[in-house]
Formats: sequence, C-alpha cells, structure tokens
Amino acid sequence: GAGQLRMIGEPDARYQEDPVRMLRAIRFATKLGFRIEQQTESPIFELAGLLEQIPAARLYEEMLKLLMSGVAEQTLEQLRHYNLLAPLFPQTSKALDADESGVAQSFIQLAMRNTDARIQEEKPVTPAFLFAALLWEPVRLKAQALRDQGKSWIESLQLAGDLVVREQVQRVSIPRRFSMPMRDIWTMQARLDRRNGKRAFRLMEHKKFRAAYDFLLLRTEVGECGPELADWWTEFQSADENKSRTMAADVGGGKRRRRRRKPNPNQA
Repeated sequence: GAGQLRMIGEPDARYQEDPVRMLRAIRFATKLGFRIEQQTESPIFELAGLLEQIPAARLYEEMLKLLMSGVAEQTLEQLRHYNLLAPLFPQTSKALDADESGVAQSFIQLAMRNTDARIQEEKPVTPAFLFAALLWEPVRLKAQALRDQGKSWIESLQLAGDLVVREQVQRVSIPRRFSMPMRDIWTMQARLDRRNGKRAFRLMEHKKFRAAYDFLLLRTEVGECGPELADWWTEFQSADENKSRTMAADVGGGKRRRRRRKPNPNQA
C-alpha cells in the first residue's frame, strides 16, 4: 500500500506554532502519493482557520508550490477536504459550496488537470491562468448580478474582476503581474463574443488571446456555455485569409447595430 506521512512531535502543537505546516503536509502527501497518518491529519480540520493569521505574501508562495507541483487537481481536492480552501480562497470556497450543478467544480478540476498535464510535458504554465480559473466562479456570479442590473457583460466582468481580486489579495496576495492578465482573461470571455468585422482580427493579436481562448474551451467543455463560440474561434484561427474575413463579416452583431442608427421617420 501507499506510504504514510507522519509529523514528528505533537502535530497539534506543531501546527499551532506554524499553521503553514498543514499546507506542507498536504503538499508532500499529494506529491508522494502518501496517506496522511491519522494523528497527523485529525487536528487539521479544527486548526485550518489559523491560516488566516499568516501573511498573504507567504501564503501566495505556498499556494504557488501547491499548484505548480504537477498534482494540482488532487491538491485542491485535499485542500477542500481538510477545510483549508476557505481560509485561502474564501470566495471560491463559498461559490463551490453553493454550486448545485457541479459545473464550477468540474471547471476548476479540468483547469487543474490540464495544468498538471502541461507540467508533466514540461510546457510553460502561468500562475495567471491557474488563479483566473480558481476565481472564475466568484467573478462569474458577481458579473451575472451586475449584468442583471443592466450593465454590459464586459463592464460587469471588469467590475466583478476588480472586486474579487481586491478581496482575494487580502488572503493570498497574487502579485499585479498576474492579477492584471487574470482580469484580461475574464473580460475577454465577453470580448470573444463581439467578433464581427475587424474585431476578431484585433482580438487574435491580443497577448492574452491564447489564454482566453483556452479558458473559453474549458468553460465549453464543462457545459457552462454552448459550443458555438468556441467552435467559431477554433475554425477562425485555422481559416485562410478569405475565409476568416467572410466569417468575421457574417457574425450577426455588426449588421443589427447599423440598422438601428437609421433615423426614425416617426420621430420627426
């Protein structure tokens, strides 16, 4: 059977001395495929909240190690199991608890699984994509509420992204060099929909296009959105110049908007 991870000394006291040891136990056990020995694991459930006292910058470093280990999918499952996700990502934890359909959970699992696969294949991985995926459900829910108040989808995603990041960095201080591209990935979920005329070509030039497109593929794969948009972009990217121009011209959005501008004779 699998090996066991055992804490030297009194686990309870060791965790209280430095609560980050709970995260280390998870990281080593998951990485080595070990089980955490019962006396080492049982205090974690009760003491998880102690992580709230740890500086957000230190927790960011720990979080990176956990997610870039090549076993992010299992690691995240373990964090949830031991009540450790709530002190680290309170908004995500709350959104997952309320996730009746299981779509949000599937989305995060798939994002982590894909990241793990990339790490195994020694392909580059950006923390921005990982954190964007982890925080997507809270962003989506907030954006949906703003959209229901009549704001545009792009503006809703921008505002929601700002609010969620601002709250998140108090617990795990994701640096701006990653939180800025995270916001791009989120708002581009709306921009990818506005793809008529020259817009589609401009979007493809955006430095975050590839990440935003991959993000859209994940959302599509878990059934969060229908396949039409992802299929369109997949085809558009491989189309030759004539075909891609025709595709962009055929997107419905542009034509409708022009018609609305005609002066209405009844207003005279």
